[in-house]
Amino acid sequence: MNRSGTIVTFGNFKGGTGKTTNSTMIAYTLSKMGYKVLLSDQDPQANATSLYLRTKALLSDEIASFERTLMTAIQNEDLSSIVTEIKENLYLLPSFSDFALYPKFLEKKFPNNLDRVQYFSKLLEPLKKEFDFIFIDVPPTISDITDSALYASDFVIVVMQTQERSLQGAEMFTKYLQSLIDDYDAHMDILGILPVLLKNGAPVDNATLENAKEIFGEHNIFSTIVKNMERLKRYDITGISEEDMHDRKVMNSYEKVTDEFLKRWKQEVGVTNNV
Repeated sequence: MNRSGTIVTFGNFKGGTGKTTNSTMIAYTLSKMGYKVLLSDQDPQANATSLYLRTKALLSDEIASFERTLMTAIQNEDLSSIVTEIKENLYLLPSFSDFALYPKFLEKKFPNNLDRVQYFSKLLEPLKKEFDFIFIDVPPTISDITDSALYASDFVIVVMQTQERSLQGAEMFTKYLQSLIDDYDAHMDILGILPVLLKNGAPVDNATLENAKEIFGEHNIFSTIVKNMERLKRYDITGISEEDMHDRKVMNSYEKVTDEFLKRWKQEVGVTNNV
């Protein structure tokens, strides 16, 4: 099967907005639908890596370990060496705290800024034919790490928690995307702004959502809103589970979000058939 290898980065310049939660949960849901997905954890905090390794242990009773990190694989110019299977159709490029050294590594390797930004994209290229989607989780900072991910991306999803600082972070992030396009001739489009409710039904959350529609245009905002669910916080400790009614509520919610993600993606790339 020829894979499309669509690369999607989840971002916002405000921390704690739900980038990791939503990139990992949408990737997990896509894998259940039959799409083959790779999640590249490019945040030195490695929260996505921890979540997925716990999920792998929960599903298979196998304690996953890796001898090489994403930073090591980049130095060896071979990302395929660390692709880690989490479950059927779901794979991970695991990160570690040493990935914080990536900008310094690039400075030593390349005198030219454009070469630094393009490097990760070149390393990721061989993996595109292996996967339907490659998701990238990035830290909420302006750095070579974020620039590298965005340059490699076909699409960006801006994850926006319904609070003023997150809205401001989303605004900054979208403006920064345009500067990357201008400075490096990058080719990425915003697939949409994904709202994450801080508190379900709260007036401030509703007001922030209305402000976002005015700023970005209602058609650019996901109509499916991620609600505040306590079970999502538990997954960071236990891994993603599908055991009880609370899990099913989470899964039902992300099936709707993922359906809209696919609809938006298909509209952009002109895909009319499923996997």
